[in-house]
Amino acid sequence: MGKEKKKMGKITVETCEIEGLKVITPTVFPDERGYFMETYNYNDFKEAGIDVTFVQDNQSCSKKGVLRGLHFQINYPQDKLVRVVKGEVFDVAVDLREGSKTYGKWFGVLLTEENKKQFFIPKNFAHGFVVLSDVAEFAYKCTDFYHPNDEGGLAYNDPEIGVDWPIPEDMELIISEKDQKWPGISSLKK
Repeated sequence: MGKEKKKMGKITVETCEIEGLKVITPTVFPDERGYFMETYNYNDFKEAGIDVTFVQDNQSCSKKGVLRGLHFQINYPQDKLVRVVKGEVFDVAVDLREGSKTYGKWFGVLLTEENKKQFFIPKNFAHGFVVLSDVAEFAYKCTDFYHPNDEGGLAYNDPEIGVDWPIPEDMELIISEKDQKWPGISSLKK
C-alpha cells in the first residue's frame, strides 16, 4: 500500500506503507495575532476512517536525547493520536498485530511544533519517540484508560525491527532503566 494524501474537512490525511497508520496535518488559520487550528474533530476523523472514542489525554515533557519506548499495552490496547506541542521528536510505531502482513515493520514520522503533524497509531502497535530539540512537549489522546500493570515493551534498538532512529552522533541518549530492559520482538513470537 503506497502513500496517499486526502483532504477531509479541516485535515489532510496521509496513509502509510503500514495499513492503519495515518499522518494527519491540520489546517492552520494564521493571522496577525497568531494562529488557530482544530487538533481533533470527530466528523473529520470519522471521514478519514478513524472512528474511535478517545477517553484520556496525556502530555509529557522531555529533554533532548530522551528516548521513550517502544511501549504497548498487553490486554487493554489503545489507539493513540500523538502530536508535539513544543519542540521536535521522531515518532515510531511498530506493527504487532497478529496475522498482519507488516508484522514487525516500523514507520517513523518527524513531529514538530512547526509542522503540526499528528500521528494516528491503531491498537496493537508498539510506540516510541526520541526528542531531537532541546525540550519537547508531547501530547496524545488514547481510546482506553491507563492500566499500570498492562505495560509491554520492545527494545528500541532491536536489530530484528531495525528502527533507523535519526540520532545525531553528538547526542547522548537518555533511556529509563525500564526501557533499557525490554526484550526484542522475537520474545513475542509464539
